[in-house]
Amino acid sequence: MSTKILSVRMSLLLWSLTLCFLAAGTAYAAWEPSKPVEFVVPAGSGGGADQMSRFVSPLISKYNLSPKPFIVINKSGGAGAEGFMYVKGKKGDPHTVIITLSNLFTTPLATGVPFSWKDLTPITRLALDYFVLWVNAESPYKTAKEYLDAVKKEPEKFIMGGTGTAQEDQIITIMMEQAFGLKFTYVPFKGGGDVAVELVGNHTNSSVNNPAEAVSHWKAGRLRPLAVIDHDRIALPDWDKIPTMKEATGVDLSYMMLRGIFAAPDITKEQQDFYVDCLKKATETPEWKKYVSDMGLKAAFLTGPDYVKWVGEQEEVHKALMIKGGLIK
Repeated sequence: MSTKILSVRMSLLLWSLTLCFLAAGTAYAAWEPSKPVEFVVPAGSGGGADQMSRFVSPLISKYNLSPKPFIVINKSGGAGAEGFMYVKGKKGDPHTVIITLSNLFTTPLATGVPFSWKDLTPITRLALDYFVLWVNAESPYKTAKEYLDAVKKEPEKFIMGGTGTAQEDQIITIMMEQAFGLKFTYVPFKGGGDVAVELVGNHTNSSVNNPAEAVSHWKAGRLRPLAVIDHDRIALPDWDKIPTMKEATGVDLSYMMLRGIFAAPDITKEQQDFYVDCLKKATETPEWKKYVSDMGLKAAFLTGPDYVKWVGEQEEVHKALMIKGGLIK
């Protein structure tokens, strides 16, 4: 065989292999966003969900976890119904995700809005968030027992500020009222940031804000934490000094909130996998780990069937709590 013929055959073989590799690459290329991702927050600015989304978004860009940025959009109307219905309406759109808190369950239960978490595509549980009983640092109450004893003596005199109506903060307030035989005047605000500011200004007497919503005021000496509303202390530096409600009063109360991500309905498995991988990598960065510690969060990444099962169980838990508290029939 001549050298020329051999050369031609080798060239054809190499070209064929190149085409095969290109075809394989096209067939198995992982999906990625082709335009900016709308990162919807179904709550007001300054609250825990808003803070987390605005922390995660630049983290994704910093580590090149997505070729396109995540753009945070607040849609808080109707206790978050605006945001949920917006994402529900983005059927098949892989460029829309939403960060969820427990209004994922409470809003449709309380308002009857035609929405269920099953309408969306589950992505991940990023973390769980604690609740803490806070008072103004200038108040005379140094312990949860002192404060709750005072509230019991004068029903409806003490104002509990919280985020929304028939949402997490009011559920916890009712849990406290039933456990201790007392009565607050509950005043709703648009977001956790507003709740903290109202307490700092002495316009309310207490709150059950998430740690992230009150930490800056605590560190500045404007707010005082009295008790963690969970079975266990927050196992993080500084936060671990705050007693549990059982340690402070003898009564065991616990409630933790979802910080999770869902996507629009009917996206593909490949698109879902992109977001799972992107967010898992974000939670493995040193910045995220510091954020969890600073903001008093519980690291609890979960995805796949286990996440779906957990969400379904939490829906039933919230339904039972709301019925017991008289928020729904």
